[in-house]
Amino acid sequence: MHLKTLSTLIAAALISACSNSNTVNVIAGEGTITPLKTEGDFEGRYHNLYPGDKEYPTTCTDNCYEPSELLICDDSNSQCQYQAEQIVPATNTGFIVRWLGHAGFYIQSPNGEQLLFDPVKDQFDSPVDLAFKLAGGSYRKPGFWPTKSELEGLNAVMYSHIHYDHFNKADIEEIGNAPRYLVPLGFADNFPTGGFNISEMAWYASTQINDLTIHSVPAHHFSSRIMVPFIYDDHNKDLWNGWLLEQNGKTLFFAGDTGYSKHFQDIKQKYGEIDVCLMPIASYYHEEDGKWYRYVHTTPEDALNAAEELSCKVMIPWGYGNSSWQMGDHSSHSALLRLLNMQKQMNSQVPVYIMNEGEQISL
Repeated sequence: MHLKTLSTLIAAALISACSNSNTVNVIAGEGTITPLKTEGDFEGRYHNLYPGDKEYPTTCTDNCYEPSELLICDDSNSQCQYQAEQIVPATNTGFIVRWLGHAGFYIQSPNGEQLLFDPVKDQFDSPVDLAFKLAGGSYRKPGFWPTKSELEGLNAVMYSHIHYDHFNKADIEEIGNAPRYLVPLGFADNFPTGGFNISEMAWYASTQINDLTIHSVPAHHFSSRIMVPFIYDDHNKDLWNGWLLEQNGKTLFFAGDTGYSKHFQDIKQKYGEIDVCLMPIASYYHEEDGKWYRYVHTTPEDALNAAEELSCKVMIPWGYGNSSWQMGDHSSHSALLRLLNMQKQMNSQVPVYIMNEGEQISL
């Protein structure tokens, strides 16, 4: 091969490699929180704002899962659909919300920006999906997925944390590198290489997409990607977030995976009353380690109390459903049954709008 031709090929390869590298910027600094441990176990790793034993305002003890005629299921008490006449709360925010299943949401902002929260199309990343199935886990019915034109029109994709049921590398490759990716601190090194534009954000950091403001807010959870017990190489190496969208004086809050803690009150104090709250209500139950599951996941009554503390004008629950993995739940819709019962027992005044996967609502 001619030397000039060889040098041209090498230069082209280098240019191609550079063009496929990801662009990562960190948004932190004054007015934000980077919650790193400074001593003790896991020094230099992230931690929750309010660790330690929890006291919960409300805990269901009786009649938690009474059947509801509003929930129509098949003979195996799964593949359920919620069927009720619901009044759309008069929030007049301009946000359009579609539930994709589990924690995934497609959002259109009042001025037309298109966004995704925690999209997971199918199963866990391979080979973990197979390992999960072999270990006896529930193999998920695929969730709903945005259309090709919607994916091409995305402005941003936001992830709350790196757990497999919230973040899938195969999905990122399908979504592509046109939108911005907004993630917690330390998250970017989990991305595949492909020219992705990634912003890592500290708690209370903000960024703009046109005139849409996106705030990273605290959650009470943890992070890990390695699913082998007692191996902690990546334990809390990456942060976890909730997200708050703000446009035209209206707000939409996505809590991410979180347990109940004082961080909800902090968010209300900083941003005021929240118009739309997307709140998790599942994965809190486990026969052997229920205390830990609830520590990092809200029960339905925890979610109702948190929504009240946030002064949510409407709460949309998620985490249950036909496209869930049923991790830490009695059944696919047990969390929704508990929500319906606790809403009555608590005489909760929080407006709740219940969706089936794939449904869309204009708020």
